[in-house]
Amino acid sequence: MAKRRLNKQQQWRIDKIQGERTERANRKERVIDERLDASELGAEQAGLVIAHFGQQLDVEALEGERSGKVLRCYARANIGKLVTGDRVVWRPGSDDTGVIVARQERKTLLQRPDNFGQLKPVAANIDHIILVIAPEPEPHHNLIDRYLVAAEVTDIPAVILLNKTDLISPDNRDQIDALLARYEELGYQVVRTSAQTGDQGDNGSDEFKALVKDRTSVFVGQSGVGKSSIIQTLLPYESLRVGGLSESTGKGTHTTTTARLFHLATGGDLIDSPGIREFGLWHMTPGEIEEGFREIQPLIGHCRFRNCRHKGEPGCAITAAAEEGRISEERMRSFRRILFEMEEQQARGLGSS
Repeated sequence: MAKRRLNKQQQWRIDKIQGERTERANRKERVIDERLDASELGAEQAGLVIAHFGQQLDVEALEGERSGKVLRCYARANIGKLVTGDRVVWRPGSDDTGVIVARQERKTLLQRPDNFGQLKPVAANIDHIILVIAPEPEPHHNLIDRYLVAAEVTDIPAVILLNKTDLISPDNRDQIDALLARYEELGYQVVRTSAQTGDQGDNGSDEFKALVKDRTSVFVGQSGVGKSSIIQTLLPYESLRVGGLSESTGKGTHTTTTARLFHLATGGDLIDSPGIREFGLWHMTPGEIEEGFREIQPLIGHCRFRNCRHKGEPGCAITAAAEEGRISEERMRSFRRILFEMEEQQARGLGSS
């Protein structure tokens, strides 16, 4: 895949930011080394990153006399970037702070590209992605497909959760039912709920509780669909900012500023991540995009030409499947749009998040 081309201003900005980060890291390492040399830190123990704030992280102690307590920690520079959900080894200080000295192996990692073409970790060690949609803002299959492609490529199971079912009306019911049926036919689990009314529909409450019990789940979806409201119903004693829709744009207002992990009393963890209106996939290869569509996966490698771009070339297995109805029109449009936008962005040397 072609690397992104940066202009002089973008490269200068990246170099400046990296230089500042390096200097901060060097200062931090000197302070940590001084504390280690002075034996100010306790013995190594296991911890869980529950929030990330720049150079500092909130770590929950998983063992020892401070088990269950959350401490603000710094991380050694050689560990690499840490994210919410990471399991770490840390050493406590005497002032309710600590130092992370190692990161344990990750089971899974959800990432997305930032504006500078670098992959940005979102959450680690999650069991499944819960994609939250709602009647308002209107759900679009292309945005849903972007999340599902990201889930498929990272090999993390995805569940579609329709929130705000109280906003379903005769005007939008058929459209929403058809949208959800399309993904159910592909084998995706679909759950319906309403954080405002507590109505989960027929057996929906039990299904939703089972969905999050004893698992680590990350909630994703565009702003305004009610991710924080859902967590509020599961964690009524947590103080979460809940925002509504902008009256002028009909889009959600961002309320969560950093990914944060919450424990459920019934077992399991929830990770609330900042709302993402556009989930960029431009960093992926065409082959990865193909792998991201379940109905296209069995067709990979069956086109007549190895370099087939699936735009009407003779012998294209994907085009033939679409013409035969084995791939829905909506999913085929989404697939081609994602490929087109990826090629266009790479040619222009631009990325989006």
